[in-house]
Amino acid sequence: MRTLAAALAMTALAPVAPHAELAPVMIVGDAIPQPLTSEAGDPARGRAIVVDRQKGLCLLCHMGPFPDQRFQGDMAPDLAGAGSRWSSAQLRLRIVDGSRLNPATIMPSYYRIEGLTRVAPALKDKPILDAQQVEDVVAFLATLQDASAPPSQNP
Repeated sequence: MRTLAAALAMTALAPVAPHAELAPVMIVGDAIPQPLTSEAGDPARGRAIVVDRQKGLCLLCHMGPFPDQRFQGDMAPDLAGAGSRWSSAQLRLRIVDGSRLNPATIMPSYYRIEGLTRVAPALKDKPILDAQQVEDVVAFLATLQDASAPPSQNP
């Protein structure tokens, strides 16, 4: 099994194949430094995606500073403090395609459509999140700086 360092070395400057619907991304090490859109991400929209149990499904596996949300997961890292643990560029890669960092991850690739298996028919040839939604989630997660204090409802 490859180590994380070896996997990162292999992905350094590795482009992700563009698709008609997907903005091209350039992976540098463990991050995607350039935003996928020219419009800045909106933290309020990002929070809505993170807690949405139909769209983002983040709380199926993650818990976080969301006291208004019941039944949060405990199979993945706590989202509290995510913005202090990872840069926006690192968060972006984790959302776009976490399998680039950990090939065995169970986290979905939210902005990838090629090379996937067991894709629901409604999502075939479509990313789970569009480029702006990825940027919105990144913007929200970047606001989660303090693991001990819940963010406001409208960051």
